[in-house]
Amino acid sequence: MRIWRSDLRSLRFPGPTFLTIGNFDGVHLGHQALLRALQTDAARHAPPAKTALLIFDPHPIAVLRPDLPLRLLTTPQERLRLIERCGFDLGIIQPFDREFASLTPEQFMALLVEHLGLARLVVGPDFALGRGRSGNVELLRALGPPLGYDVAVIEPFARDDGEIHSHKIRHSLLAGAVEDAARMLGRPYQISGGIETGERRGREIGVPTANIQPAPLRLIPANGVYATWASLPDSCSAQPRASVTNIGVRPTVDGRQRRIETHLLDFPAAGESGDLYGQRITVTFVSRLRDEQRFDGLEALVAQIRQDISIARHSLKEDSAVPNPISGR
Repeated sequence: MRIWRSDLRSLRFPGPTFLTIGNFDGVHLGHQALLRALQTDAARHAPPAKTALLIFDPHPIAVLRPDLPLRLLTTPQERLRLIERCGFDLGIIQPFDREFASLTPEQFMALLVEHLGLARLVVGPDFALGRGRSGNVELLRALGPPLGYDVAVIEPFARDDGEIHSHKIRHSLLAGAVEDAARMLGRPYQISGGIETGERRGREIGVPTANIQPAPLRLIPANGVYATWASLPDSCSAQPRASVTNIGVRPTVDGRQRRIETHLLDFPAAGESGDLYGQRITVTFVSRLRDEQRFDGLEALVAQIRQDISIARHSLKEDSAVPNPISGR
């Protein structure tokens, strides 16, 4: 997939193009269903149409409503890497600012036809674009014939427990329900980030950890201890490592700052230095082991950590999902 991180007005993409637009945060099962429908329609078109997706960075809420809290499941780059696996031809990361937000629906659609060769816009029923979200599906359909495109509406993807939406996944993660989130995403939740120097308390008690600095605005699951897989793109071994990840403030040692700390089991292996500082790591959340809690001293804390490691080994041994990390680079 060709990835274009620039204003679409500087792009010339040959049509006919079937396009979808949105944030697609998380690229969950609902998003995947829409993307598959778009690809199927594009392949049936005569001649076969190109497939393209347009997302915005920064997120429109961050620009138009900076007072509202915003926590993202994926960075724009991660979204496109996930969608790239679906076989799309073009992914556009459109810079979003108030000037772009002021475009009318008529101006926006004219740009898509001129620069992308738009033949069909594929969206959900509640989709809207343009100034003040005034370009709803009804208006966009009315604008289509003169400009030479049509609009296909895909109904939301639903399971027995209802429709899947990004806000439901966020709610599950904020409650620590990583397994529920994984069922809606279609894969376990992941966080990528650089490994920073910490206070080395884990090393002092015989349980060294990698302190992870995630991307800004990234949603962090609820405080607690999790069974996880850890992937190190810079490592000589491409295999994910079994790990235990703690999220929280470390109340037993009077911590103040919330951290993400991952202990890699059986690391370093023979021939490995064990020095992870400066590397990147991707943590895949499999299950939640317990809440964060305060212990009566380091001895009790270490005993609990050993128990956590034992439970995590069993949980990961039973885990059938093979982590496929998203590079954050």
